Amino acid sequence: MWIFIQDQILGMKWLNAVIGKLLLMVGLDLESRIGGSIQFFLYDTMKITGLLCVLIFLISYIQSFFPPERSRKIMGRFHGIGANAVGALLGTVTPFCSCSSIPIFMGFTSAGLPLGVTFSFLISSPMVDLGSLVLLISIFGVKIAVAYVVLGLVIAVIGGTLIEHLHMEDQIADFIRHNPGKVDIESPHLTVKDRLLYSKDQVVFTFKKVFLYILIGVAIGAVIHNWIPEGWVETVLGDNNPFGVILATLVGIPMYADIFGTIPIAEALFTKGALLGTILSFMMAVTTLSLPSLTMLKNVIQPKLLGTFIAICTVGIILVGYVFNAIAHLLV
Repeated sequence: MWIFIQDQILGMKWLNAVIGKLLLMVGLDLESRIGGSIQFFLYDTMKITGLLCVLIFLISYIQSFFPPERSRKIMGRFHGIGANAVGALLGTVTPFCSCSSIPIFMGFTSAGLPLGVTFSFLISSPMVDLGSLVLLISIFGVKIAVAYVVLGLVIAVIGGTLIEHLHMEDQIADFIRHNPGKVDIESPHLTVKDRLLYSKDQVVFTFKKVFLYILIGVAIGAVIHNWIPEGWVETVLGDNNPFGVILATLVGIPMYADIFGTIPIAEALFTKGALLGTILSFMMAVTTLSLPSLTMLKNVIQPKLLGTFIAICTVGIILVGYVFNAIAHLLV
């Protein structure tokens, strides 16, 4: 039963078969590079877009119960590493990219939450969310998806805890530290209709924001899947390169995309022989340490704290990659 759900509902393999038949009807050879690329592009674009819209609607409905003010009150009840864990978990039901997380991070910090807790939220929010869990299940299976989420949360908790113990509160911009409440974190009272309208609006807003990156990601995935020789990928990102994880992480940092845009690239790399941990490190680097988000964050925190944040995330992502590569045989 679960295999049917994973393959036909989440993975939409029936859609791939339908697209293949339609392309054959118009005379395309699916075994050719062009035919295979077109099939990959259409299938992954339609699958990811469909899942995206459904997931954003459901997650946004859940998210409507956790506006920033309520989240702040929840996190304020906990202390120590427990507070960091709650901050990381709340990050899973909030915005889908790092740039969207920063305004909420500012609101939490302005409201007086511990710095480590707010950074646990900031790390987990783009890296781990319910949408990424479902999409990862549709491609890699339950074990890999759950392991990815768990290790992502571990990075967020450890990262926030380290920053907390470094006592770098003076590295926060003055306009946030000395103007508590300036960032609006009011908690609206929503009816069911309001929540449904909010969820619909979030679908439209997020779709417009990420669809281009989905198209780019799927196009890159189609090229990798059908045009790049398997031996090349195995040489650079496979068993023969012990530095593949580091390379994938460093390549991912300058890019800007969200989890929905990186998954088709990850899928194509995986089928070409790239190691699982190497792929997941690339995904984590793209979603957590993109240059646009770091540029926004630079206006909020001082260089010392920004460098610490980047270093902790980078080291954590690299370690996760090597751990995944070591245990991949247990998950696949």
